[in-house]
Amino acid sequence: MSPFTGSAVPTPHWRHLRVDLADGVATVTLARPDRLNALTFGAYADLRDLLAELSRTRSVRALVLAGEGRGFCSGGDVEEIIGATLSLDTAHLLDFNRMTGQVVRAIRECPFPVIAAVHGVAAGAGAVLALAADFRVADPSARFAFLFTRVGLSGGDMGAAYLLPRVVGLGHATRLLMLGEQVRAPEAERIGLISELTDEGRADQAAHALARRLADGPALAHAQTKALLTAELDMPLAASVELDAATQALLMNGEDYAEFHAAFTEKRPPKWRGR
Repeated sequence: MSPFTGSAVPTPHWRHLRVDLADGVATVTLARPDRLNALTFGAYADLRDLLAELSRTRSVRALVLAGEGRGFCSGGDVEEIIGATLSLDTAHLLDFNRMTGQVVRAIRECPFPVIAAVHGVAAGAGAVLALAADFRVADPSARFAFLFTRVGLSGGDMGAAYLLPRVVGLGHATRLLMLGEQVRAPEAERIGLISELTDEGRADQAAHALARRLADGPALAHAQTKALLTAELDMPLAASVELDAATQALLMNGEDYAEFHAAFTEKRPPKWRGR
């Protein structure tokens, strides 16, 4: 994403999210614990716009997406979204559904790793937000449910039918999206939906430890690796290896590559600059 901005200043306050920035790590918390962090129109829009802003700053090297209270996110708010959409016409419904997809694209396309810290429920849109992250760190209380068919909608919502087969395989994805079955942490780890299973109550801590590790590493290498993982999902091998070659040639001209060699020669840890 381009770092160039227009005349708009950074947003000082996000009404629907809690945002903390510390030494290269952003923590974005869904903060409606009384509603299991159910999403509203405003929460979707804030996530979309926040990720765009953070992507342009070049100061964020990793992001943790977490939920306050008893769970990660219970999905779209039944009254504020499902109830409200019943009165919208097709044009407005298309605008809304495009916006939710823009949030997923923003997670996949932002130039830093995103770690979802999952405890308790991650259902519906909440499950897709976790799915879109680069890492899903969860404790034993975590349970995922792609509930869209259970409310009479397609299971392929917000890019789920694209992303989930690539994470867990077509067979598991078909079962989860078609039936809307709940998947608890042990099975989620077994099928590859969870990147790291922690002890009870330690998902946030483990997610921040991973974010710190990533933020302290070679940020440009991480950004390009993420970009290639997304771009090459649908490429033939010939196009993939050509894109890899061009990317490596650019990075070999970078400061971090030279810094690794200097650090190795001088027998010291590298001082990564993300350049």
